[in-house]
Amino acid sequence: MEVLPPSLRHSPWKALSKEDLEKQYSPSRWSHRLNAEEVIKAHVQVGKEVTKEVQASKKSVLGVSYGAGEGEKLDIYFPAKTSEELPFFLFIHGGYWQEGSKDYSAFMVPPLIAAGVAVAVVAYDIAPKGNIDLMVSQVRRSVLFIQKQYSFNRGIYLCGHSAGAHLVSMVLLTDWTLHEVIPNIKGSYLVSGIYDLEPIVHSYINDKLQMTLEDAQRNSPMFCQKEVQSQVTSTCDLIIAVGQHDSPEFHQQSLDYFQVLRLHGWRVSFIEISNVDHFDIIEKLMQNEYILTQTFPLHFLLLVFLV
Repeated sequence: MEVLPPSLRHSPWKALSKEDLEKQYSPSRWSHRLNAEEVIKAHVQVGKEVTKEVQASKKSVLGVSYGAGEGEKLDIYFPAKTSEELPFFLFIHGGYWQEGSKDYSAFMVPPLIAAGVAVAVVAYDIAPKGNIDLMVSQVRRSVLFIQKQYSFNRGIYLCGHSAGAHLVSMVLLTDWTLHEVIPNIKGSYLVSGIYDLEPIVHSYINDKLQMTLEDAQRNSPMFCQKEVQSQVTSTCDLIIAVGQHDSPEFHQQSLDYFQVLRLHGWRVSFIEISNVDHFDIIEKLMQNEYILTQTFPLHFLLLVFLV
């Protein structure tokens, strides 16, 4: 594991009081639409409604096991016209590694299946049952499962929101040569993510996670670049997105990670999305006119029909 030099680290958070640090890492307190409690309730409600609707589809296959663990399940949503060469979009939900569920995270399914893309929404063992290392391992296994089951796919695209963006980032650093197959990862969308876990260790968020400083450093993609990263840098396009109404720390983490990825040769773009907070930045994926929604189908359709 290569640790980036101190000059590339962002650490002004260390000068913050505990109260200010916890405010920076409390996304619900920065919403421009609703108060902290209301925005979380609204997010869950919207997610439940859209997920219930798409789960009723004849083309959905729910509760598929990608591993032996009880929590290692995923839901797959197929487009009306299927083939062995579909692109697959895997979504990893957020919730600070201790909340969230695949059962209210299918925001992006309607526009993507309409564009001919299969979508898998992945569950993993959240804390306190799961720890960070286990969650990274589980998401990695979900990717490997899709590759093995659908080996003729036209590309696997990973998307993570918040803590899910962190998990996707760690999975991208996998040495795939140690596994049975190398997944056909073509793109990754990191939405309002956290890429340096050290601030989390010093906040209330760690009460359930119980991360040590060593755990945080080992699982911070901001500072961990492995030699095997070249396995995917040449084939994977990344988009890092953050909402206008995410906190300053979330903005800084996204910008810092964008710069780190560019330094290490990734094909990466950065987007700050206007007039969204930490929650509706992902909720709006159900809208065809939304900037990220438009990015997904265009990218996929070009691959399906032009490659």
